[in-house]
Amino acid sequence: MKTMSAKFEATGRKWILVDAEAQALGRLASQVAVRLRGKHLPHFTPHVDVGDFVVVINAEKIRLTGNKWDQKVYYRHSGHMGGLKATTAKKLNRENPERMIRLAVWGMLPKNRLGRQLLKKLKVYRGSEHPHEAQQPTQVVLPT
Repeated sequence: MKTMSAKFEATGRKWILVDAEAQALGRLASQVAVRLRGKHLPHFTPHVDVGDFVVVINAEKIRLTGNKWDQKVYYRHSGHMGGLKATTAKKLNRENPERMIRLAVWGMLPKNRLGRQLLKKLKVYRGSEHPHEAQQPTQVVLPT
């Protein structure tokens, strides 16, 4: 028997709509990462992008457990001396909730060219409005 390997077929991709309202951040991010990679499909191949496009709405209504709103800190560095910036989850959610979901999903994807390509298929929006109605995304209810 020969081993079957998936080939890149962009026509077989689906568009999936996920509502982040009252969803735990890590659980949502792990399910979105699975959909982006295509691990839910029977023809999953680790080195080929066979996943779906994912549209996440209501990013500002994400849920964190415990004291993470005040204790979870996101760091970024400008590259200059003394350029380390720290932002709490509460402040990041007020200013840019899309970035919080994008960072959580990025942490669950491979750190290579494939991972960067997969992250481009993730579309995150603050409210319930999104510009992808023409693609007719399928609403998916993720387990909480």
